[in-house]
Amino acid sequence: MTDSMTIAAPILIPLIAAALCAVFWRSASVQRAISLASSVLLLAAAVWLLRTVTTQGIIASNMGGWQAPFGITMVADTFSAVMVVITAVMGMAVAIYSVAYPDTAAREAAGYHPLFQGMIFGVTGAFMTGDLFNLYVWFEVMLITSFGLLVLGGRRDAIDGGVKYVALNLVATTVFLIAIGLLYGVAGTLNMADLSGKLALVENQGLVTVIGLLFLLAFGMKGAVFPLFFWLPASYHTAPMPIAAIFAALLTKVGVYAIIRAFTLIFTGDVGFFSNAIALIAAATMITGVLGAAAHYDIRRILSFHIISQIGYMLMGLAIYTPLAVAGAILYIVHHIVVKANLFLIAGAIRQAGGSFQLKKLGGLYHTRPLLGVLFLIPALSLAGIPPFSGFWGKLLVIDASLQAEHYALAGIALAVGLLTLYSMIKIWLEAFWKPVPEEGSAYGGAVPVTLSRLRFAVMLTPIVGLAAMTMTIGIWTEPFVALAGDAAAQLLDPRAYIAAVMGAPR
Repeated sequence: MTDSMTIAAPILIPLIAAALCAVFWRSASVQRAISLASSVLLLAAAVWLLRTVTTQGIIASNMGGWQAPFGITMVADTFSAVMVVITAVMGMAVAIYSVAYPDTAAREAAGYHPLFQGMIFGVTGAFMTGDLFNLYVWFEVMLITSFGLLVLGGRRDAIDGGVKYVALNLVATTVFLIAIGLLYGVAGTLNMADLSGKLALVENQGLVTVIGLLFLLAFGMKGAVFPLFFWLPASYHTAPMPIAAIFAALLTKVGVYAIIRAFTLIFTGDVGFFSNAIALIAAATMITGVLGAAAHYDIRRILSFHIISQIGYMLMGLAIYTPLAVAGAILYIVHHIVVKANLFLIAGAIRQAGGSFQLKKLGGLYHTRPLLGVLFLIPALSLAGIPPFSGFWGKLLVIDASLQAEHYALAGIALAVGLLTLYSMIKIWLEAFWKPVPEEGSAYGGAVPVTLSRLRFAVMLTPIVGLAAMTMTIGIWTEPFVALAGDAAAQLLDPRAYIAAVMGAPR
């Protein structure tokens, strides 16, 4: 397979699947089969992409026969290839889960599968684009399809959450477009590899720093960092759990990916200033997110706020800006995508088994669904950073790097946030699984479980078991994942190979 096909396949597969699902609009079963088949093919193509990058090095391709920086360039380095692989894994997990989740049939009739595949198409494109304007286009694809998924079914709370989600993301998109215009006016190019060299030659470096802050603002809103996160807890809890799971796994990570890519490749002229700014943002994001989670008793809201708090650990690695710290951030991104998606899938299973998302109305699930209890503990303890789960190693790397760089306050905040995260997970465990079921006459009353066949519940648990196994694998067999993250960090901090691959890419 040529480099061009290796890069194009992970983008074309969900695009073709979305088109085919639209063609077979009236047949939910055919759409379901197409979506599942597309997930398998995407995973195979993503693994091949990662294998190619790890064996041959960074690959790039120019679309339409236009040489960089004039054409549309798609690039795959280790970081982007890893993100495409984990996107494919999440797509497959959610596609399987959706088959058994209640109310999916109604959403299938309203376009669930074309929108789902369209969102995956946008995410994979964003991870591999080599041009800022095309990154804007991929963001728009993601925004349109994710908004459609959020409001499917027409429930009032979903529409309310969807309006907040799209309105605030449109503000971020507008800031992004303004920043692109200013950057093009300064440098005359939007190709990221080309910008890496040309921005250093701009006479007014103060203006470049201001433009960099605009990009940090735009990407920060997409990534739900402090103080720009308010759209996330206002909208994610309104989505059905398969949709919330794929949102939690991928959407904010595209914003984080864009921040890491931009501030290791493009805006590198004032590393000290941006590192300090990102360190403050990371600390505030961790604190506000975890405090929001600690204050709530709805599982969906707790998990939504923990998306925010964990973004801080990823930015913490970038703020420290050492190979160990950036490697830790990359490992933490992978861990968090797996764990957070799994927790939302488990929340959906808790809703079916216990009848509610409200912790005060739940209880006794460990006695009625002991396997579900064990499956909850694995990602929950991993999210809190308890060894030997995957979250421990990601946190260990970034905290160790912060201590080596003498960022003691940042390390202390990260440790404290880990303890509060553990508190939130223990709260869910005690309320939903351990305490007795509330009686009907009590202050809160017991919820009524949803009746599901054993087969459907087993299908729901299948991707949960798979993601839990991934969490355990990363936690116990850590060395290959750390090595891969280290390779990705080395390429990010020394972008010469990236620039050479793009500027010398074949037509």
